[in-house]
Amino acid sequence: MGGVVAGAVLLGCAAASMPALAQQATTLDKDKARKAKVEKPKVEKPKVKKPDASGTGGKKGVAAAAEQPKAVVPAEAPRPVVEEFLVGKRYVAIGSSFAAGPQLPPAKPSWPQRCGQSFNNYPTLLAERFGLELIDRSCSGATTEHVLGPWSEIPPQIVSVTPETRVVTVTIGGNDLSYIGNLFSATCAFNTRIVAASGAKTRACGAVRIPTEADYVRDEAQLNEIARRLKAAAPQARIVFVQYLTPLPPPGGLCAATPVSETDAAIVREIGRRLAEITGRVAQANGVMVVEMNQSSATHTPCDKEPWMIGSPQGYDGRQGLQWHLNKAGMQATADGIAKWLVKSGVKPVKPFVTPEPGLNPPGQAPTMTAPGAPKPAVPVPAPTIPAPTTGTRK
Repeated sequence: MGGVVAGAVLLGCAAASMPALAQQATTLDKDKARKAKVEKPKVEKPKVKKPDASGTGGKKGVAAAAEQPKAVVPAEAPRPVVEEFLVGKRYVAIGSSFAAGPQLPPAKPSWPQRCGQSFNNYPTLLAERFGLELIDRSCSGATTEHVLGPWSEIPPQIVSVTPETRVVTVTIGGNDLSYIGNLFSATCAFNTRIVAASGAKTRACGAVRIPTEADYVRDEAQLNEIARRLKAAAPQARIVFVQYLTPLPPPGGLCAATPVSETDAAIVREIGRRLAEITGRVAQANGVMVVEMNQSSATHTPCDKEPWMIGSPQGYDGRQGLQWHLNKAGMQATADGIAKWLVKSGVKPVKPFVTPEPGLNPPGQAPTMTAPGAPKPAVPVPAPTIPAPTTGTRK
């Protein structure tokens, strides 16, 4: 019996303690649940690597983000400047009349004659400065199409660029947009209105063309293709895009040397602005130099005290260069602008900078021949001028 009672007591104690144990377990579970709610699981955040000073994120072979400098726009990490002479090295000049220098004395015996090259064009002056071997492929009236492809009997300008080429300059794209051609049409219209008012017989003038957005897009695509092919053809070359000089003063500043209406002038200025933006973008995207002659020439228009361009003044005889093109001072300033950036890149000149002196073509020299088959706005024809009053009959 005692054993039974003792067992019963033990069972009773155990039974009595079960609710207490259950309650304790429940309390512990609740505490754990409460802590689980308060203590959120740790989530490891992904590590974000801060970009280094070069902007490449520390990865090798990745180009740094380029800034927007005024004259040199590299798209690649800057290389250390190593000074060197390029005497006797190949230099190819690519471009249109702003590089060729039509009617600028003295005329160069260029092939073909219609390209209108001058011994005082900026490619020649630049080549002399550094002792370079010049292959001058600039041609008046040329478009981007004539750089990449043939133009009648003229092979593509770009085929002259070889792996041995060490310098290439490019002034092209204006004729694709009728930039300077429009100035001839606008001058013709301006003079014709004056002649018509006097009752004299007039002649038809070409229309001032406003480029479409498609024209600007195509011009930029062509310039990008030129830059890409140049880099592939001449990996060691310093490639320099040269902006067109500014031909007109700001609004309200037109003068007798710029006989165009403000309406036509506004069209030309807008083309120049867009063309400069396009050229700058192309240079930056392809990691080549761009010399902003559009900005440095803004205070040297035909209406300024020291013009770098010839406008279309009444009675002008064409002996200092073709109307609406660079005079000798403009060519020298362009050569100087390019030379300064070549020196900064490490090229050592062999001749000092010089002060240009104006020159004249001999009287009666034939004007530059126009290019057959060229787009009409791209190949300017000298605008009519109003003859000065004279006595008697002029035959």
